[in-house]
Amino acid sequence: MKNIKAIIFDAYGTLFDVNSAAEKCKDKIGDKWEGFANYWRTTQLEYTWLRSLMNRHKDFWKITEDSLDKSMKAFKINPSMRNELLNLYKVLSPFKEVPEVLKKLKDKNYKLGILSNGTPALLNELVKSNNLENIFDNIFSIEEVGIYKPDSKVYDMPIIKYKIQKEEVAFLSANTWDVSGGGNYGYSSIWVNRNNNIFDNLDYLPKIQITNLKQLLPKIESK
Repeated sequence: MKNIKAIIFDAYGTLFDVNSAAEKCKDKIGDKWEGFANYWRTTQLEYTWLRSLMNRHKDFWKITEDSLDKSMKAFKINPSMRNELLNLYKVLSPFKEVPEVLKKLKDKNYKLGILSNGTPALLNELVKSNNLENIFDNIFSIEEVGIYKPDSKVYDMPIIKYKIQKEEVAFLSANTWDVSGGGNYGYSSIWVNRNNNIFDNLDYLPKIQITNLKQLLPKIESK
């Protein structure tokens, strides 16, 4: 971490719990809520990759709606819950350690940013609803380049903005494909392995693996 000048975070699954929308409705959905939430997320990601490959871009919110519609049919969720689930997705909960860690990092001499598939409006609402709007120097959305991660144009954005080298970015994501995307691009990628998962075979292995953001602080403090 000695040469790091910017700490950039993925948003969904890294800072904010993508399953929290369905979890808040688990009394209505029942025991299948977690399987439904995981299916929704997987379909959402698949649509981002497929649309990038097909050159048929839709913004992240429209993809979120499309993937929800498929998931509700697959799990036989009452259609009347659609708007409730979408509204909850706009205000996903952060993982419990996130606010405290981000506030501590704010006191350090780093640029702090989010680099996300989300639309600017969606990301700004998410940050504001969790009282984190004064933390980040920049919120980078893929809408600026019109293609989803892991395209290199996405990872270019902080480099161009801050006029720094790729290896001067510490990029944190809970998504293994995103860690690989950033790492293969040239970032110092860190895997936030919250669920004891297995890393992908995509020509990159992160040098640092943590289970939550609190474990990042000693590495920063030893800079």
